[in-house]
Amino acid sequence: MSQSNDTSGLRAKIQKLGSILSNMVMPNIGAFIAWGLITALFIETGWMPNERFAQLVDPMITYLLPLLIGYTGGYVLHGQRGGVVGAIATTGAIVGTDVPMFIGAMVMGPLGGWSIKKFDETFQHRVRAGFEMLVNNFSAGIIGFILTLIAFVGVGPIVEGLTSAIGSGVEAIIQKNLLPIANILIEPAKVLFLNNALNHGIFTPLGAEQVANTGKSILFLLETNPGPGLGVLLAYMFFGTGSAKSSSPGAIIISFLGGIHEIYFPYVLMRPLMFLAVIAGGVAGTTTFQLLGAGLSGAASPGSVIAISLMAPRGGLLPVLAGVFMAALVSFLVASVILKTDRRIEEEIAEEATNAEASSDELPSADNIQHIIFACDAGMGSSAMGASLLRKKVNELGLGMDVTNSAISNLGNDPNTLIITQAELTPRAKGQAPSSTHVSVDNFLEEGPYDRLLQSMVGKDEGVAEEDEDTAVEASELPDKAVENIQYDELRAIVVTYDQKSAASVMAASMIRNEFAKAGVKLPVTVAQMDELVDDSYTLFVAKTEHSLAARDKTRLGKHLGVDDLLDEKNWQQLAKDLTF
Repeated sequence: MSQSNDTSGLRAKIQKLGSILSNMVMPNIGAFIAWGLITALFIETGWMPNERFAQLVDPMITYLLPLLIGYTGGYVLHGQRGGVVGAIATTGAIVGTDVPMFIGAMVMGPLGGWSIKKFDETFQHRVRAGFEMLVNNFSAGIIGFILTLIAFVGVGPIVEGLTSAIGSGVEAIIQKNLLPIANILIEPAKVLFLNNALNHGIFTPLGAEQVANTGKSILFLLETNPGPGLGVLLAYMFFGTGSAKSSSPGAIIISFLGGIHEIYFPYVLMRPLMFLAVIAGGVAGTTTFQLLGAGLSGAASPGSVIAISLMAPRGGLLPVLAGVFMAALVSFLVASVILKTDRRIEEEIAEEATNAEASSDELPSADNIQHIIFACDAGMGSSAMGASLLRKKVNELGLGMDVTNSAISNLGNDPNTLIITQAELTPRAKGQAPSSTHVSVDNFLEEGPYDRLLQSMVGKDEGVAEEDEDTAVEASELPDKAVENIQYDELRAIVVTYDQKSAASVMAASMIRNEFAKAGVKLPVTVAQMDELVDDSYTLFVAKTEHSLAARDKTRLGKHLGVDDLLDEKNWQQLAKDLTF
């Protein structure tokens, strides 16, 4: 137990450190892309050589990009004042050396923000009224002045030597054709949500320096290659089972075209042997890149095949695509063998779902939750998609709470907030917001956990309705069929009815749609109030047991199903089963 906790704590610390690094680069990735496009187009070997426009390349990499990183590093720690001091301090590192000062910016930016933050915490409450602006301005100026001199004299030369050593090491690895070995570490680290730290914290700065010298860099392709993830998802699509198989086509679009690699991480984590597939794919892809001399002229973010293609230098697109294709092919072959020889995947998923249901009494009620936040490492991509999915469900239920997405580092400690994270990131989220309610999911796009969460919230919010003995009918025990004496092949629609409160009915309709999607049933499922029902002999009307007689009176031609609990998914599993026979 202790060893496991230590491992989890170490992993969370590594993720946090990586997040700090990547959070200085990711907000400014647009500037990196702009610089990459200018480089790809206008340098002497670019797509559209232009000597005048090419003059923009050096000032941007020397001054603009490091200053943006330094400002952002300070801003993260202490807002505007931290950003200003961080940028001032970074200037000393930039002027004190001749190499692009990305690492120096990552040091001096946060140091500047931390320094002014500590000054404000110590002296701000001691400043006499009327002197606030004077103290604020001069404190930022003096601290920035001191730090920029320190950076000029010490940090710049040290980082220059360190950068030169790292660059020489990378160059030696490339020359000895050993770079593919790096994927043995890169691919598992990505799946453990260190992808942004690797790409934006390490490879982007180093790659930018190589581009300044050679016009392209293979380092921009190491983490961003979408091939390994594509291969795994294709294997699930052809040889997987259950929800993993049905959800993989959508995940392919999001990962390969959209560049949101986090979407395929759960498919690897559900079978640890899949690490071999992504490692093999990564090694194959990098080997192909190296053999063909592939590289990008700028950072590709997100890791979409479209973004990667746009950043390829003139004459360099085919080598890039060849590496992506080879990575996908090898990953697909290895993943296919794993899936064919091990069919326990869906059993484990089912067991996890059962465990989740068993702990549903620990899920929150709607009473104390005012905000729902999806949190991931960067606060974009996968968390934004999860928030969009749940927001639609929450709005349909009328729960009256906002659903947003955020980076874990930006979370506030609010007891009225529900924070949803992928399981690997939950320890960090709990450390950032210990008073909030936390829910872990394996995949932000898997609807089942959201349905169980909302089922708990709706059930607790509405309470359990008392059964009216005068109007109640016996609930179906569902021994063989959801409803006896119905010609299921004649049904054209399902309508879930309600009397006064609609939340449980809306939730039930969503659950029915999910079960129908799994079973391949294509009947429309809608929700309607009892007074609005339209009689139709081809419609199955679903209602709570105590409301079923009233529904029958309103729609005598239709078919009817009364259940004790609209939120019991066993009812809808049986209904979906009946409709497939």
